[in-house]
Amino acid sequence: MSFLRPVYISDGCDALVVLDQTFLPGEVKYIALHSIAEIYEAIKSLRVRGAPAIGIAAAYGVTVAALRRSGYTYTDFLSAFLNDKEKLASSRPTAVNLFWALKRMERSVRENAHLPVEKICELMLKEANAIYDEDVENCRKIGENGITLLKNGDGILTHCNAGALATSMYGTALSPIYIGKERGYDFRVYVDETRPLLQGARLTSFELMEAGIDTTLICDSAASHLMSTGAVNAVLVGADRIALNGDTANKIGTCAVSIIAKYYGIPFYVCAPLSTFDISCKSGEDITIEERPSDEITDMWYNKRMAPDNIKTLNPAFDITSGKNISAIITERGIIFPPFYSSISDMFKSI
Repeated sequence: MSFLRPVYISDGCDALVVLDQTFLPGEVKYIALHSIAEIYEAIKSLRVRGAPAIGIAAAYGVTVAALRRSGYTYTDFLSAFLNDKEKLASSRPTAVNLFWALKRMERSVRENAHLPVEKICELMLKEANAIYDEDVENCRKIGENGITLLKNGDGILTHCNAGALATSMYGTALSPIYIGKERGYDFRVYVDETRPLLQGARLTSFELMEAGIDTTLICDSAASHLMSTGAVNAVLVGADRIALNGDTANKIGTCAVSIIAKYYGIPFYVCAPLSTFDISCKSGEDITIEERPSDEITDMWYNKRMAPDNIKTLNPAFDITSGKNISAIITERGIIFPPFYSSISDMFKSI
């Protein structure tokens, strides 16, 4: 199965190349980003998006910038790197993969302080490539673990986009669907449009249809009706940050879907790599929620403004799904079941 690559480093290692997802589904357009300012803007404006893909973009981004500093002293090199790291870390506050990847890159810089700057740059590129390759493998393993919870012919509801466009390949929440496709399963996938940025309508439906999967787009407000009909056998969603008690930050609207699924007795599965867990967060109350611009509600996607001038808006990018509403968390190392506080703790003790 072939996938569009949402983020990678150019052959000459002089640019971060991203699939500009603001143009999808109408146009497949790749852009080359050469500066930290350009990469910051691309992450902030969702040209590249999805927790794992953002982490990969940040890792390659600081590497591209570092490769232009071959003549620096280590002190100046480290100072410039830390400025780059701080800038990219400020682009999206909720997705923990961003900070996880940047910490790995910082460790590569600091642990090799005794080496020439040129050699440090080589090791940074090696580390960034490792982050990419590990994500490919992790996403596939999430799919292989997740498929064990599904049956051929199941109806699956998704929210937002946690597919190949949000990762290196396969995705997280969509990975079990793609693995099922490879094994001859026939799933019916229902895609929430995911207001206000329409990641479901624009991205998930696009990539699933490209893969030849039976896909039906629904309004967010139709999810309850659909679940009441018995058409949905499982819900698969991704995550941007998971707390120690299983509380999960994901795209706004995910919490409501979890509540409805629980009401109808439908399994609700979160699919995420271990890099998305933040065990320093004891619960969802410790997770910072990003607030997005008002024009995403009032103007974006419309030919003319669809709200009164000067109307107050509230536009959180994420909400917190209680661990009490989650049936299981599917990771690359296995499936984590409730009670999450103890099971997540045990998982990280074994790493």
